[in-house]
Amino acid sequence: MHDWGPSDGGPLLCLHGITSWGGRFRRLALERLQSFHVLAPDLRGHGVSDWEPPWNLGTHVDDIVDTLNALHLERVDVVGHSFGGRLALELAARHPTRVDRIVLLDPAVWVPPHIAFERAELARNDESFASVEDAIVARLAMSSVTDARLVREELPQHLQLGHDGRWRGRYARSAVVAAYGEMATPPPLDRVGARTLLVRGRDSEVVPEELQEIVCDTMSDCRAVTVPGGHIVMWDAFAETADAILSFLEDSRA
Repeated sequence: MHDWGPSDGGPLLCLHGITSWGGRFRRLALERLQSFHVLAPDLRGHGVSDWEPPWNLGTHVDDIVDTLNALHLERVDVVGHSFGGRLALELAARHPTRVDRIVLLDPAVWVPPHIAFERAELARNDESFASVEDAIVARLAMSSVTDARLVREELPQHLQLGHDGRWRGRYARSAVVAAYGEMATPPPLDRVGARTLLVRGRDSEVVPEELQEIVCDTMSDCRAVTVPGGHIVMWDAFAETADAILSFLEDSRA
């Protein structure tokens, strides 16, 4: 568990996406969410949490509930990025009394099965780098708007050196493959009653405008905002994403 902010601040549970880790939320917590007690666990199969299966949605949600119970937290606001957004929706649908408000950061609400299959097959490949700098350069090459400062600060902490002398992300590829299968299942949108903000990356393929409309038309209380850049909105549009989160949490407090 990664946590930042005052212990008596409002609890804000942050859930990362596949191949990522809880530390992804560090800069948001330190620079913009200082009034909250930000709690960001490494999901099963990622970071330094347990990597053993099962990696299905139900087990991930059970892990989250167990964590909330261990922290004596009955009800929290939830921020979820990518797969973490899908988990936020599942948590709210299965345990509605535990969730107050939801912020979905370019969420993987639903992935068409043929795309999920393609991505799962790609995830089976070994992605490794000769050096940490090579990993950073490769990630920055994926987008011209990604904040290099944020990548250089965070990415090295999520890499681990293998016995073969190469650097890899700290996650289990098998857990990522399993997650794509789970994201191909229909989301429980009609069972989510929590107030929700959907933050969509303008250049991201994860949440096309049509899907955004379906999500907000189906859910009982949902608003949406688009920010510049691609899927990792915390890297591509840090200020805009932080502004959207804070505005929503402040405006919906009443």
